[in-house]
Amino acid sequence: MPLSRMTLACVWGLLLAACSQPVAPPARTQPRIPPVSSAATATATAAARPAQLVLSFLGLNDLHGRLRALPAFAGYAKNLRLARAKDGGALALVDAGDMFQGTLESNLTEGASVIAAYRVLNMTVATLGNHEFDFGPVADGHDPQGAIRARISEASFPILSANLVVRGSHASPPWNKLRRSVLLNVGGVRVGFVGLLTHETPSIVMSAWFTGLDVEPLAPALEQEASDLRRQGAEVVIGIAHAGADCKNFTDPSDLSSCSADAEIFDVARALPTGSVDAIFAGHTHAGVAHLVNGIPIVEAYARGRAFSRIDLRLDGSTHRVLERKVFPPHELCPKLTEDGPCTLTDYEGQSTTPDPDVAEAIQPALAKADHFRQAPLGCTVSEAMACEHGSESALGNLFADLLRESVSGADVAVLNGGSLRADLPAGQLSYGQLFEAMPFDNLVAKIRMTGAELKTVISTHLQHDAHGLISVSGIRVDARCGKTGVELKLVRDNGKAITDREILLVATSDYLATGGDGLFEPLALPTPRIQIDTSGSFRDALARSLKRHPQLSPRDPRIFDPARPRLALSSPRPLICPH
Repeated sequence: MPLSRMTLACVWGLLLAACSQPVAPPARTQPRIPPVSSAATATATAAARPAQLVLSFLGLNDLHGRLRALPAFAGYAKNLRLARAKDGGALALVDAGDMFQGTLESNLTEGASVIAAYRVLNMTVATLGNHEFDFGPVADGHDPQGAIRARISEASFPILSANLVVRGSHASPPWNKLRRSVLLNVGGVRVGFVGLLTHETPSIVMSAWFTGLDVEPLAPALEQEASDLRRQGAEVVIGIAHAGADCKNFTDPSDLSSCSADAEIFDVARALPTGSVDAIFAGHTHAGVAHLVNGIPIVEAYARGRAFSRIDLRLDGSTHRVLERKVFPPHELCPKLTEDGPCTLTDYEGQSTTPDPDVAEAIQPALAKADHFRQAPLGCTVSEAMACEHGSESALGNLFADLLRESVSGADVAVLNGGSLRADLPAGQLSYGQLFEAMPFDNLVAKIRMTGAELKTVISTHLQHDAHGLISVSGIRVDARCGKTGVELKLVRDNGKAITDREILLVATSDYLATGGDGLFEPLALPTPRIQIDTSGSFRDALARSLKRHPQLSPRDPRIFDPARPRLALSSPRPLICPH
């Protein structure tokens, strides 16, 4: 069943219960494209250029359907566009992927509402993120990438991905309007843009929706496209990568001491020849970045419309040689941007900022449709907010695992991935919309029968790696510590009875994990007949039904989360690495 239709079916059940667009065939080497102008970038006039000019680039990443942030972002962009118009420069807007998945107002249209809003916003160019694949086929369709292809076709701006290829080849998917790179006129300067997709994509996308596709290494793809663009006359090349980093301090762009050591996009930048790329907009990690790596400015602005990123390039007015690259820390749209209403925007570029009325009007139909569903009550009250945590055991993760196990008759154990948790569950009477924000993925419930030894293998392997979020479990307690032979694991039922290696268990999980997502069950190489998937309703539907059995919930309930007696007792933080 197409995912948006599943979402609609779930909600109805609950209610009843209570810049220019150059087009060319995708190819590694693009044909030469004449300069184009767009509403987003055409701030230059025919007048003589100043001695120097500034190109400003504003970026969003990991919007995840948060349409409500866009009028504010458009207000800041308007101020900067006016500033550049006064000094003879120009502005371009970019998106580094994961545009659609995450809110009712976006998911109910499978991302079409975001494309419509970006059209009014005058988005210049965007790249694909891994979550763009989450919607699978369009309604009544059979193409596993039908929804993403529809969104690309609808876009009034180029959507790029240089390293997404047909499996077993180096060719881009033969999708109408998908490009590896594009050459655009930004205020009279020929600017090339290259899109990139994280190498993690094949392991974190629903395998059924990524069939026939693969992802090639990012750095070679970016280097090749940058070289091709330079030969076509590009004076500036910008990478837009759905791959990121994580930094905490933005005081000194050249100081990487606060940044994660294993940043994918930093590795990409270090592998590039000097002068090949002028700037990179990053995403995927939902973190802040405003740093220089191998002389390349790299920026990223958290996620869900919290902030935007910015890079300014100062160019010689005649030769368009880049004289200076300036990175800006992520700029918060407002101190507390919420779903409940507007916030106070800060002054920007020397003038007050107001939400853009045209963008606000463009998103209103999607918001109204979502609000119609959002208020459906779930018959449950939460005493205190349950925080969304990816890297540690949490009340929210444990609760959802418990609800899943309750929904599957005879389930001994439930396992959820940390990445499925996307927002806090707020205090008060719980609504469908709040549950959706916390668990926005339209997955299905899956069941797998396995031995105690197999479950130990799955959990042990997971704990020895730090990719993706920490799993949440229900029905068992795990004790993991280093022993003489490496990681030693003990599994105990809630009643205190140890689980033996030969014992047969019924494990409830999501179809995403069961079919290869996050590589969780990869050590078992499960044949398809061992996986039973319930197609009668969504994963979230199952959680909602279980919630009705719990009219009062508290994160302090020790049955849900007891810090003194965790469900995952680890002798050291994940990844659990034992000396040999």
